[in-house]
Amino acid sequence: MEAKNRYVGMSVIKKDAKALLAGKPLYTDDIAPKDCLIVKLLRSPHAHALIEEIDLSRALKVEGIETILTYQDCSQKRFTMAGQTYPEPSPYDRLILDQSVRFVGDAVAIVAGETEEAVDKALRLIKVKYQVLEPVLDFHTAKDNPILVHPEDSWKSLCPVGADNKRNLCASAQDSNGDVDAILADCAHVIDRTYHVKANQQAMMETFRTFTSMDAYGRLNVTSSTQIPFHVRRIVAHALDIPKSKVRVLKPRIGGGFGAKQTVVTEVYPALVTWKTGKPAKLVYIRCIFQIASSPRHEMEVHVRLGADENGIFQAIDLYTLSNTGAFGEHGPTTVGLSGHKSIPIYSTPKAYRFCYDVVYTNTMSAGAYRGYGATQGVFALESAAGLGRGRNIFGQVIVYINKQHCYRAENAARNEYRFDPGTFFNDESCQADGKSSIFRSRLLLLRSLFMGQMRF
Repeated sequence: MEAKNRYVGMSVIKKDAKALLAGKPLYTDDIAPKDCLIVKLLRSPHAHALIEEIDLSRALKVEGIETILTYQDCSQKRFTMAGQTYPEPSPYDRLILDQSVRFVGDAVAIVAGETEEAVDKALRLIKVKYQVLEPVLDFHTAKDNPILVHPEDSWKSLCPVGADNKRNLCASAQDSNGDVDAILADCAHVIDRTYHVKANQQAMMETFRTFTSMDAYGRLNVTSSTQIPFHVRRIVAHALDIPKSKVRVLKPRIGGGFGAKQTVVTEVYPALVTWKTGKPAKLVYIRCIFQIASSPRHEMEVHVRLGADENGIFQAIDLYTLSNTGAFGEHGPTTVGLSGHKSIPIYSTPKAYRFCYDVVYTNTMSAGAYRGYGATQGVFALESAAGLGRGRNIFGQVIVYINKQHCYRAENAARNEYRFDPGTFFNDESCQADGKSSIFRSRLLLLRSLFMGQMRF
Protein backbone atom coordinates (compact mmCIF):
# COMPACT_ATOMS: atom_id res chain seq x y z
CA MET A 1 0.00 0.00 0.00
CA GLU A 2 1.45 3.33 -1.05
CA ALA A 3 2.06 5.92 1.65
CA LYS A 4 -0.18 8.94 1.34
CA ASN A 5 1.67 11.98 -0.01
CA ARG A 6 1.59 14.79 2.56
CA TYR A 7 3.95 17.35 1.05
CA VAL A 8 4.56 17.21 -2.73
CA GLY A 9 2.05 19.44 -4.46
CA MET A 10 0.45 20.34 -1.14
CA SER A 11 0.36 23.59 0.82
CA VAL A 12 2.44 23.37 3.99
CA ILE A 13 1.91 25.86 6.80
CA LYS A 14 5.07 27.43 8.18
CA LYS A 15 5.54 26.31 11.76
CA ASP A 16 6.08 29.87 12.99
CA ALA A 17 3.50 31.54 10.74
CA LYS A 18 0.84 31.97 13.42
CA ALA A 19 3.30 33.23 16.00
CA LEU A 20 4.66 35.78 13.53
CA LEU A 21 1.20 37.00 12.57
CA ALA A 22 0.20 37.25 16.22
CA GLY A 23 3.31 39.28 17.08
CA LYS A 24 4.59 36.72 19.56
CA PRO A 25 8.12 37.21 20.98
CA LEU A 26 10.35 35.41 18.49
CA TYR A 27 13.28 37.72 17.85
CA THR A 28 16.48 38.18 19.88
CA ASP A 29 15.50 41.29 21.81
CA ASP A 30 12.00 39.89 22.47
CA ILE A 31 13.32 36.91 24.38
CA ALA A 32 16.25 38.55 26.21
CA PRO A 33 16.10 38.34 30.02
CA LYS A 34 14.75 41.49 31.70
CA ASP A 35 17.74 41.67 34.03
CA CYS A 36 20.36 41.86 31.25
CA LEU A 37 23.13 44.38 31.71
CA ILE A 38 22.91 47.01 28.99
CA VAL A 39 26.08 47.05 26.89
CA LYS A 40 27.29 49.92 24.74
CA LEU A 41 30.64 50.77 23.16
CA LEU A 42 32.71 53.91 23.35
CA ARG A 43 33.86 54.57 19.81
CA SER A 44 36.83 56.33 18.29
CA PRO A 45 36.35 59.84 16.83
CA HIS A 46 39.55 59.36 14.79
CA ALA A 47 40.19 57.32 11.66
CA HIS A 48 43.65 56.29 12.84
CA ALA A 49 45.04 56.73 16.34
CA LEU A 50 46.86 55.10 19.23
CA ILE A 51 45.27 55.12 22.68
CA GLU A 52 47.76 56.61 25.15
CA GLU A 53 45.58 56.90 28.24
CA ILE A 54 42.04 55.99 29.32
CA ASP A 55 40.63 57.56 32.50
CA LEU A 56 37.66 55.54 33.79
CA SER A 57 37.58 56.96 37.33
CA ARG A 58 34.54 59.23 36.94
CA ALA A 59 32.64 56.80 34.73
CA LEU A 60 33.02 53.92 37.21
CA LYS A 61 31.40 56.04 39.93
CA VAL A 62 28.11 56.30 38.02
CA GLU A 63 25.38 54.47 39.91
CA GLY A 64 24.36 51.28 38.16
CA ILE A 65 27.58 50.73 36.22
CA GLU A 66 28.72 47.12 36.51
CA THR A 67 31.99 47.16 34.55
CA ILE A 68 33.99 49.07 31.95
CA LEU A 69 36.44 47.07 29.85
CA THR A 70 39.35 48.31 27.72
CA TYR A 71 42.06 46.70 25.61
CA GLN A 72 43.91 45.92 28.85
CA ASP A 73 41.10 43.54 29.87
CA CYS A 74 40.96 41.52 26.65
CA SER A 75 42.72 38.51 25.19
CA GLN A 76 45.57 39.40 22.84
CA LYS A 77 44.73 36.57 20.42
CA ARG A 78 43.86 37.99 17.03
CA PHE A 79 40.87 36.64 15.14
CA THR A 80 38.54 37.41 12.27
CA MET A 81 34.83 38.18 12.57
CA ALA A 82 34.13 36.59 9.18
CA GLY A 83 31.77 33.63 9.35
CA GLN A 84 33.85 31.23 7.29
CA THR A 85 34.99 27.64 7.70
CA TYR A 86 38.28 27.20 9.55
CA PRO A 87 40.95 27.94 8.46
CA GLU A 88 39.36 31.20 7.36
CA PRO A 89 40.67 32.93 4.22
CA SER A 90 40.10 36.26 5.99
CA PRO A 91 43.21 37.33 7.96
CA TYR A 92 43.37 37.27 11.74
CA ASP A 93 43.65 41.03 12.20
CA ARG A 94 41.29 41.87 15.10
CA LEU A 95 41.30 42.01 18.86
CA ILE A 96 38.07 42.48 20.82
CA LEU A 97 39.51 45.84 21.89
CA ASP A 98 42.82 47.16 20.60
CA GLN A 99 45.15 49.93 21.64
CA SER A 100 45.14 51.02 18.01
CA VAL A 101 41.91 52.33 16.50
CA ARG A 102 41.58 52.09 12.74
CA PHE A 103 38.40 53.89 11.67
CA VAL A 104 35.91 56.43 12.96
CA GLY A 105 33.59 54.26 15.04
CA ASP A 106 36.13 51.61 16.04
CA ALA A 107 35.55 50.20 19.54
CA VAL A 108 37.54 51.79 22.38
CA ALA A 109 35.80 50.56 25.54
CA ILE A 110 32.87 48.34 26.57
CA VAL A 111 30.49 49.82 29.14
CA ALA A 112 27.95 47.61 30.93
CA GLY A 113 25.36 48.81 33.41
CA GLU A 114 21.92 48.20 34.84
CA THR A 115 20.17 50.91 32.84
CA GLU A 116 20.65 52.61 29.51
CA GLU A 117 20.73 56.00 31.24
CA ALA A 118 23.64 54.94 33.47
CA VAL A 119 25.57 53.53 30.52
CA ASP A 120 25.06 56.68 28.42
CA LYS A 121 26.25 58.87 31.32
CA ALA A 122 29.34 56.71 31.87
CA LEU A 123 30.21 56.86 28.18
CA ARG A 124 30.27 60.66 28.37
CA LEU A 125 32.58 60.59 31.41
CA ILE A 126 35.32 58.38 29.95
CA LYS A 127 38.36 60.44 29.04
CA VAL A 128 40.69 59.13 26.34
CA LYS A 129 44.00 60.59 25.25
CA TYR A 130 44.83 59.69 21.65
CA GLN A 131 47.97 59.96 19.58
CA VAL A 132 46.34 60.85 16.28
CA LEU A 133 47.98 59.23 13.25
CA GLU A 134 47.68 59.96 9.55
CA PRO A 135 45.02 57.69 8.01
CA VAL A 136 44.83 55.90 4.66
CA LEU A 137 41.44 56.93 3.29
CA ASP A 138 41.80 56.57 -0.49
CA PHE A 139 41.85 52.91 -1.48
CA HIS A 140 43.61 53.79 -4.73
CA THR A 141 46.72 54.74 -2.75
CA ALA A 142 46.54 52.09 -0.03
CA LYS A 143 48.70 49.39 -1.64
CA ASP A 144 52.36 49.81 -0.65
CA ASN A 145 51.51 53.03 1.19
CA PRO A 146 54.12 53.92 3.86
CA ILE A 147 51.21 54.31 6.32
CA LEU A 148 50.22 50.82 7.46
CA VAL A 149 46.76 50.02 8.76
CA HIS A 150 48.07 46.82 10.42
CA PRO A 151 51.77 47.15 11.27
CA GLU A 152 51.54 44.70 14.19
CA ASP A 153 53.60 41.50 14.14
CA SER A 154 50.71 39.47 15.60
CA TRP A 155 48.70 39.89 12.38
CA LYS A 156 48.50 36.64 10.43
CA SER A 157 46.86 35.05 7.42
CA LEU A 158 45.98 31.37 7.70
CA CYS A 159 45.47 30.77 3.97
CA PRO A 160 47.66 31.59 0.93
CA VAL A 161 45.49 34.42 -0.41
CA GLY A 162 48.30 36.88 -1.17
CA ALA A 163 47.79 38.84 2.05
CA ASP A 164 50.63 41.05 3.33
CA ASN A 165 49.99 43.50 6.15
CA LYS A 166 53.27 45.27 5.40
CA ARG A 167 51.81 46.27 2.02
CA ASN A 168 48.24 46.97 3.23
CA LEU A 169 47.11 43.89 1.32
CA CYS A 170 44.29 41.70 2.61
CA ALA A 171 44.48 39.56 -0.54
CA SER A 172 46.05 39.62 -4.00
CA ALA A 173 46.09 37.15 -6.90
CA GLN A 174 46.11 36.62 -10.66
CA ASP A 175 44.35 33.97 -12.72
CA SER A 176 44.74 33.73 -16.49
CA ASN A 177 44.62 31.57 -19.58
CA GLY A 178 46.23 32.54 -22.87
CA ASP A 179 48.07 35.67 -24.01
CA VAL A 180 45.49 38.34 -23.25
CA ASP A 181 47.59 41.33 -24.31
CA ALA A 182 48.53 39.84 -27.69
CA ILE A 183 44.97 38.81 -28.50
CA LEU A 184 43.55 42.20 -27.47
CA ALA A 185 46.12 43.87 -29.73
CA ASP A 186 44.74 41.86 -32.67
CA CYS A 187 41.08 42.54 -31.87
CA ALA A 188 39.05 44.67 -34.25
CA HIS A 189 37.16 46.19 -31.31
CA VAL A 190 38.28 46.78 -27.72
CA ILE A 191 36.18 48.26 -24.94
CA ASP A 192 38.37 49.66 -22.12
CA ARG A 193 36.46 51.05 -19.14
CA THR A 194 36.70 51.39 -15.36
CA TYR A 195 33.62 51.09 -13.14
CA HIS A 196 33.33 52.18 -9.51
CA VAL A 197 30.85 50.44 -7.20
CA LYS A 198 30.36 52.19 -3.86
CA ALA A 199 29.94 50.51 -0.51
CA ASN A 200 26.33 50.22 0.63
CA GLN A 201 24.50 48.94 3.68
CA GLN A 202 22.09 46.01 3.86
CA ALA A 203 19.74 47.99 6.16
CA MET A 204 17.71 44.98 7.27
CA MET A 205 14.81 45.75 9.61
CA GLU A 206 16.35 44.02 12.64
CA THR A 207 19.74 45.55 13.40
CA PHE A 208 22.63 43.59 14.93
CA ARG A 209 21.85 42.38 18.45
CA THR A 210 23.05 39.76 20.92
CA PHE A 211 22.41 38.75 24.51
CA THR A 212 24.57 36.42 26.59
CA SER A 213 24.29 34.52 29.87
CA MET A 214 25.89 31.72 31.86
CA ASP A 215 24.01 28.45 32.23
CA ALA A 216 24.02 25.86 35.01
CA TYR A 217 26.87 23.97 33.35
CA GLY A 218 29.24 26.93 33.31
CA ARG A 219 28.76 27.51 29.60
CA LEU A 220 28.55 30.91 27.96
CA ASN A 221 25.21 31.03 26.14
CA VAL A 222 25.19 33.42 23.18
CA THR A 223 21.78 34.23 21.69
CA SER A 224 22.17 36.31 18.57
CA SER A 225 20.53 37.51 15.38
CA THR A 226 23.00 35.74 13.11
CA GLN A 227 23.27 33.75 9.91
CA ILE A 228 26.25 31.72 11.18
CA PRO A 229 25.61 30.14 14.62
CA PHE A 230 28.32 27.48 14.31
CA HIS A 231 30.95 29.99 13.21
CA VAL A 232 29.90 32.32 16.05
CA ARG A 233 30.69 29.56 18.53
CA ARG A 234 34.21 29.05 17.20
CA ILE A 235 34.95 32.77 16.78
CA VAL A 236 33.70 33.78 20.24
CA ALA A 237 35.70 30.98 21.88
CA HIS A 238 38.84 32.01 20.00
CA ALA A 239 38.38 35.72 20.72
CA LEU A 240 37.87 35.13 24.45
CA ASP A 241 40.60 32.45 24.47
CA ILE A 242 38.32 29.83 26.05
CA PRO A 243 37.43 26.27 24.93
CA LYS A 244 34.64 25.90 22.36
CA SER A 245 32.97 23.48 24.74
CA LYS A 246 32.34 26.48 27.00
CA VAL A 247 30.28 28.30 24.34
CA ARG A 248 26.72 27.53 23.23
CA VAL A 249 25.04 29.58 20.50
CA LEU A 250 21.30 29.98 19.88
CA LYS A 251 19.83 31.62 16.79
CA PRO A 252 16.22 32.81 17.07
CA ARG A 253 14.14 34.07 14.17
CA ILE A 254 16.13 36.86 12.47
CA GLY A 255 14.65 39.99 10.95
CA GLY A 256 16.79 40.05 7.83
CA GLY A 257 20.48 39.58 7.21
CA PHE A 258 21.36 39.67 3.50
CA GLY A 259 24.93 38.59 4.29
CA ALA A 260 25.69 41.25 6.92
CA LYS A 261 24.99 38.74 9.68
CA GLN A 262 27.62 36.41 8.23
CA THR A 263 29.99 38.55 10.29
CA VAL A 264 30.28 38.43 14.09
CA VAL A 265 29.49 42.12 14.51
CA THR A 266 28.10 42.28 18.08
CA GLU A 267 28.58 38.88 19.70
CA VAL A 268 32.04 39.24 21.27
CA TYR A 269 31.24 42.35 23.33
CA PRO A 270 28.39 41.13 25.57
CA ALA A 271 30.10 37.73 25.62
CA LEU A 272 33.17 39.29 27.22
CA VAL A 273 31.00 41.15 29.75
CA THR A 274 29.17 37.99 30.78
CA TRP A 275 32.35 35.94 30.94
CA LYS A 276 33.94 38.58 33.21
CA THR A 277 30.94 39.30 35.43
CA GLY A 278 28.86 36.12 35.27
CA LYS A 279 25.78 38.28 34.58
CA PRO A 280 23.52 38.32 31.50
CA ALA A 281 24.31 41.13 29.08
CA LYS A 282 22.71 42.56 25.96
CA LEU A 283 23.97 44.70 23.09
CA VAL A 284 21.55 46.17 20.52
CA TYR A 285 22.79 48.40 17.70
CA ILE A 286 20.60 51.41 17.02
CA ARG A 287 20.37 52.41 13.38
CA CYS A 288 23.03 55.13 13.44
CA ILE A 289 25.59 52.73 14.96
CA PHE A 290 24.58 50.14 12.38
CA GLN A 291 25.47 52.70 9.69
CA ILE A 292 28.95 53.53 10.98
CA ALA A 293 30.25 50.30 12.51
CA SER A 294 28.90 47.17 10.87
CA SER A 295 29.54 45.13 7.71
CA PRO A 296 28.54 46.77 4.40
CA ARG A 297 29.26 45.66 0.83
CA HIS A 298 32.85 46.08 -0.36
CA GLU A 299 33.60 49.18 -2.37
CA MET A 300 35.22 48.02 -5.62
CA GLU A 301 36.70 49.51 -8.73
CA VAL A 302 36.69 47.15 -11.71
CA HIS A 303 38.78 47.79 -14.82
CA VAL A 304 37.46 45.87 -17.83
CA ARG A 305 39.06 45.33 -21.24
CA LEU A 306 36.82 43.39 -23.58
CA GLY A 307 38.00 42.50 -27.09
CA ALA A 308 36.00 41.24 -30.07
CA ASP A 309 36.77 40.38 -33.69
CA GLU A 310 35.22 42.06 -36.74
CA ASN A 311 32.10 39.90 -36.32
CA GLY A 312 31.58 41.02 -32.74
CA ILE A 313 32.63 37.71 -31.23
CA PHE A 314 34.51 38.00 -27.92
CA GLN A 315 38.17 37.04 -28.14
CA ALA A 316 39.49 38.06 -24.71
CA ILE A 317 38.41 39.46 -21.35
CA ASP A 318 40.82 41.26 -19.04
CA LEU A 319 39.45 42.21 -15.61
CA TYR A 320 41.19 43.84 -12.65
CA THR A 321 39.36 44.44 -9.37
CA LEU A 322 40.53 46.77 -6.62
CA SER A 323 38.53 46.07 -3.47
CA ASN A 324 38.39 48.18 -0.30
CA THR A 325 38.09 45.91 2.74
CA GLY A 326 38.34 48.83 5.16
CA ALA A 327 40.05 48.52 8.53
CA PHE A 328 39.63 44.74 8.81
CA GLY A 329 39.59 41.91 6.31
CA GLU A 330 36.26 40.17 6.88
CA HIS A 331 35.26 38.34 3.67
CA GLY A 332 37.80 40.42 1.71
CA PRO A 333 39.69 37.55 0.01
CA THR A 334 36.50 35.69 -0.96
CA THR A 335 34.13 38.42 -2.17
CA VAL A 336 36.73 39.76 -4.60
CA GLY A 337 37.10 36.32 -6.19
CA LEU A 338 33.47 36.27 -7.23
CA SER A 339 33.84 39.62 -9.01
CA GLY A 340 35.76 37.77 -11.70
CA HIS A 341 34.98 34.09 -11.30
CA LYS A 342 31.25 34.77 -11.52
CA SER A 343 31.34 37.42 -14.26
CA ILE A 344 33.90 36.17 -16.78
CA PRO A 345 32.22 32.74 -17.27
CA ILE A 346 28.98 34.41 -18.40
CA TYR A 347 30.56 34.83 -21.86
CA SER A 348 32.56 32.58 -24.16
CA THR A 349 36.26 33.46 -24.12
CA PRO A 350 37.67 30.95 -26.59
CA LYS A 351 41.18 32.36 -26.69
CA ALA A 352 42.13 34.11 -23.44
CA TYR A 353 41.07 35.69 -20.19
CA ARG A 354 42.84 37.29 -17.24
CA PHE A 355 41.53 38.15 -13.79
CA CYS A 356 43.71 40.04 -11.30
CA TYR A 357 42.77 41.64 -8.00
CA ASP A 358 44.05 43.46 -4.95
CA VAL A 359 42.10 43.79 -1.69
CA VAL A 360 43.48 46.67 0.35
CA TYR A 361 43.21 47.87 3.92
CA THR A 362 42.12 51.46 4.57
CA ASN A 363 41.13 53.44 7.67
CA THR A 364 37.42 53.16 6.91
CA MET A 365 34.65 50.94 8.26
CA SER A 366 35.39 47.30 7.47
CA ALA A 367 33.27 45.60 4.82
CA GLY A 368 31.75 42.13 4.69
CA ALA A 369 29.23 39.89 2.97
CA TYR A 370 26.24 41.24 1.07
CA ARG A 371 23.83 39.50 -1.27
CA GLY A 372 25.72 38.53 -4.44
CA TYR A 373 28.96 38.41 -2.44
CA GLY A 374 31.22 40.30 -4.87
CA ALA A 375 29.63 38.89 -8.02
CA THR A 376 27.32 41.91 -8.13
CA GLN A 377 30.21 44.34 -8.58
CA GLY A 378 31.96 42.26 -11.23
CA VAL A 379 28.83 41.44 -13.23
CA PHE A 380 27.81 45.10 -13.20
CA ALA A 381 31.19 46.14 -14.63
CA LEU A 382 31.47 43.45 -17.30
CA GLU A 383 27.84 43.80 -18.37
CA SER A 384 28.26 47.58 -18.57
CA ALA A 385 31.27 47.16 -20.84
CA ALA A 386 29.45 44.62 -22.99
CA GLY A 387 26.42 46.91 -23.10
CA LEU A 388 28.63 49.76 -24.30
CA GLY A 389 29.78 47.55 -27.15
CA ARG A 390 26.21 46.61 -27.99
CA GLY A 391 25.29 50.27 -28.03
CA ARG A 392 27.97 50.84 -30.65
CA ASN A 393 26.67 47.79 -32.56
CA ILE A 394 30.12 46.18 -32.58
CA PHE A 395 29.15 43.00 -30.79
CA GLY A 396 26.67 41.83 -33.39
CA GLN A 397 23.26 41.22 -31.84
CA VAL A 398 21.38 43.87 -29.88
CA ILE A 399 21.01 41.35 -27.04
CA VAL A 400 24.32 39.59 -26.84
CA TYR A 401 22.93 36.68 -24.79
CA ILE A 402 21.00 35.59 -27.87
CA ASN A 403 24.19 35.21 -29.89
CA LYS A 404 24.97 31.52 -29.84
CA GLN A 405 28.72 32.08 -30.00
CA HIS A 406 28.63 34.08 -26.76
CA CYS A 407 26.89 31.44 -24.65
CA TYR A 408 29.00 29.89 -21.92
CA ARG A 409 30.03 26.33 -22.75
CA ALA A 410 32.08 23.68 -21.01
CA GLU A 411 34.96 24.09 -23.45
CA ASN A 412 35.36 27.81 -22.68
CA ALA A 413 38.81 28.96 -21.63
CA ALA A 414 37.44 30.76 -18.56
CA ARG A 415 37.64 28.39 -15.63
CA ASN A 416 34.61 28.04 -13.40
CA GLU A 417 35.88 28.24 -9.82
CA TYR A 418 32.59 27.12 -8.27
CA ARG A 419 31.86 23.82 -10.03
CA PHE A 420 28.92 25.25 -11.96
CA ASP A 421 28.43 23.31 -15.20
CA PRO A 422 26.92 25.67 -17.77
CA GLY A 423 26.58 22.82 -20.25
CA THR A 424 23.45 21.79 -18.37
CA PHE A 425 21.89 25.16 -19.23
CA PHE A 426 22.95 25.89 -22.80
CA ASN A 427 22.74 23.63 -25.84
CA ASP A 428 22.03 24.11 -29.53
CA GLU A 429 18.27 24.17 -28.96
CA SER A 430 18.43 26.73 -26.15
CA CYS A 431 20.87 29.02 -28.02
CA GLN A 432 18.61 29.85 -30.95
CA ALA A 433 19.79 33.07 -32.59
CA ASP A 434 16.32 34.59 -32.50
CA GLY A 435 16.17 34.20 -28.71
CA LYS A 436 12.54 33.03 -28.84
CA SER A 437 13.14 29.63 -27.29
CA SER A 438 11.28 29.25 -24.00
CA ILE A 439 14.05 26.89 -22.88
CA PHE A 440 16.60 29.62 -23.51
CA ARG A 441 14.59 32.22 -21.64
CA SER A 442 13.98 30.03 -18.57
CA ARG A 443 17.61 28.99 -18.40
CA LEU A 444 18.78 32.54 -18.83
CA LEU A 445 16.59 33.66 -15.92
CA LEU A 446 17.97 30.87 -13.76
CA LEU A 447 21.54 31.68 -14.74
CA ARG A 448 21.02 35.35 -13.97
CA SER A 449 19.51 34.43 -10.59
CA LEU A 450 22.55 32.34 -9.76
CA PHE A 451 25.04 35.00 -10.75
CA MET A 452 23.18 37.85 -9.07
CA GLY A 453 22.98 36.05 -5.75
CA GLN A 454 19.23 35.47 -5.81
CA MET A 455 19.84 31.73 -5.54
CA ARG A 456 22.52 29.79 -3.72
CA PHE A 457 24.03 26.47 -4.69
